[in-house]
Amino acid sequence: MPPINLLIKPASGSCNMRCRYCFYMDETSKREEENYGMMSEETLEIIVQKALAETEHTLDLGFQGGEPTLAGLDFYRKLLELEKKHNHRGVSIHHAIQTNGYLIDDEWAEFFAQNEFLVGLSMDGHKDLHDLYRLDAAGKGTHSRVLHAAQILKRHKAEFNILIVVTRELAKSIGKAYGFFSKHGFTYQQYIACLDPLYEQEGQQNYSLTPQLYGQFLCDLFDLWYQDLSKGNWVYIGYFINLINMLRGGRPQTCGMSGSCSHQHVIEADGRVYPCDFYMLDEYCIGNLKTDSFDQISENRERLGFIPLSRQIDPACQSCPYAFICRGGCRRNREPIVDGHLSRNYYCESFQMFFKYAMPRLQALAKG
Repeated sequence: MPPINLLIKPASGSCNMRCRYCFYMDETSKREEENYGMMSEETLEIIVQKALAETEHTLDLGFQGGEPTLAGLDFYRKLLELEKKHNHRGVSIHHAIQTNGYLIDDEWAEFFAQNEFLVGLSMDGHKDLHDLYRLDAAGKGTHSRVLHAAQILKRHKAEFNILIVVTRELAKSIGKAYGFFSKHGFTYQQYIACLDPLYEQEGQQNYSLTPQLYGQFLCDLFDLWYQDLSKGNWVYIGYFINLINMLRGGRPQTCGMSGSCSHQHVIEADGRVYPCDFYMLDEYCIGNLKTDSFDQISENRERLGFIPLSRQIDPACQSCPYAFICRGGCRRNREPIVDGHLSRNYYCESFQMFFKYAMPRLQALAKG
């Protein structure tokens, strides 16, 4: 019985912020029903019970939104109670939550620390960058509030990473953003390229990246990180660490770096299951844990053909010297589907530019 990994959206698309680049708001707008409300205790218990019955080893539970803290702290306290109730095999359970930080106070931070929740805190650098797109419901910037949340998490010794959405402006100002994170001691950083609206032409939004700009960003960020590393200053940047691990023969830590979508279970507030956080649309629903077993959901996934399609290799990749490490990239960046085939990754030029620039140093670090 393999490990189980669930990504749960307990507040559906509800959010107390109005980030202008929010990919999930774009997705929900394309569904027949945009918001499924708050997850009920009944639904939560069914999910926990079925997941724990499905594995003998480990269960990874991630919570995302929308904004998952809107479900309330009592929701997560109940989660722990249900795990104790149904964990008859002594399964090892790990928790993570991705939050905008808006509601984080001492009570939340203490809970996360005591129960070993890994927190992903969204913050796009210094105030000018962050407040450009990460606004509250009244249209005001949220930087000071999120920075305060980080300080509270630190004070309670809660483990957290900073999640940074790479927009056009951030890519051009990565030196200033990186300096801000260094100044505040945020040494665990995850950079995520912003997504343009699904099924729309890339590069048309104010925040959109271009392949050239994203490639230069990766090179600039790598220089900043490598310079710190050379001075003995350790900064964890997930993408670079994963590349080094892959060069040592390790497995990719993310599906976007593996060349294939993985067997994900992304769960909406009403129990509906989807194969990927980037495809939570009606046509991609593969079941509902309130009524379906994991086996039935797997069968539906196979019928959908979601994973096999992601394994397609663009002909140009076959002659690329970096195909062994790039592997085609995330399926979402290979839309649209044309004649039953995915397109070449929108950031193909970016990755070629970056690998040509950084590969000698990455290989040296892998050997070291």
